[in-house]
Amino acid sequence: MNKTALIFGVSGQDGAYLAKFLLDRGYSVYGTSRQTYIDNFYKLNISHLVHIFNVNLESYFEIEQLIISINPNEIYYLASQSSVAMSFKLPAETIKSCTLGLLNILETCRNHQVKTKIYNAGSSECFGDSLGIPICEKTIFAPKSPYAIGKSSSHWLVQTYRDAYSMFVCTGFLFNHESRLRPDTFVTKKIISTAQRIVAGSKETLILGRLDIYRDWGFAPEYVEAMWKILQAQEPDDFIIATGVSYSLKDFVINVFENLNLDWEKYTRQSEEFFRPNELLVSRADPSKAEQKLKWRAQKTMPETVKCMLYELDK
Repeated sequence: MNKTALIFGVSGQDGAYLAKFLLDRGYSVYGTSRQTYIDNFYKLNISHLVHIFNVNLESYFEIEQLIISINPNEIYYLASQSSVAMSFKLPAETIKSCTLGLLNILETCRNHQVKTKIYNAGSSECFGDSLGIPICEKTIFAPKSPYAIGKSSSHWLVQTYRDAYSMFVCTGFLFNHESRLRPDTFVTKKIISTAQRIVAGSKETLILGRLDIYRDWGFAPEYVEAMWKILQAQEPDDFIIATGVSYSLKDFVINVFENLNLDWEKYTRQSEEFFRPNELLVSRADPSKAEQKLKWRAQKTMPETVKCMLYELDK
């Protein structure tokens, strides 16, 4: 029998790649989206295969009706405001988007004794600045933004419902992962898009905030496989999903411009306008648990991911 998956936040980068990954494995895929614009589906040639619903995540009734009608084998909760910078401007909306929809899903499954496996999208931001020490699943949370607070709260919901009600619910703490589907509001895609316009003849300057921040950048299509593997495990558990290699934002910029044979210093400058109120300087990961228990390991680190973004590759 084919499995059925319900993806909350299906039209974003991760949702679209996850939908394609599941469709390729014979799943029937349903999803929710705040957007009627589903360009990512057209880019992946799956627009005719995903059943999309517009649901108010803050409405228990709407989520209950959707889950009961679909009766999915797996639920993936990816529906949250995902920009750290934007979370400082929209703190209440960001925290609600991380938590209320997930809570309504958990309550629906508990109240109706639905045995669906549930994946929650956590974030490396939950752990704050590790001061260069690799983050593992036992690292204490130290959120530094409204987004990180929301993601930390969502995981505490996961822990509570898993422990109190023996539900199969898991969190994947995904470190930064990029692709051609990223919107230009993300700094990685902003760098890529600006450099491509410059090489095509634009006279603009790339303006950035701090260049000395370190992140673990991976390739999004690989990370959705990790999400799926988390729900295929025998027991519910939580996992760090990352490459294990961190680079500075300066390294990222240099890599992009070198790929296009451009002098990065000629076309970039820094501005305090793009400094965050509370910046996470160094983010490093220890993804060994995922490799040991899920047999999952990232194949692409930052340099390979940059090339995939520049040349719009999905593998």
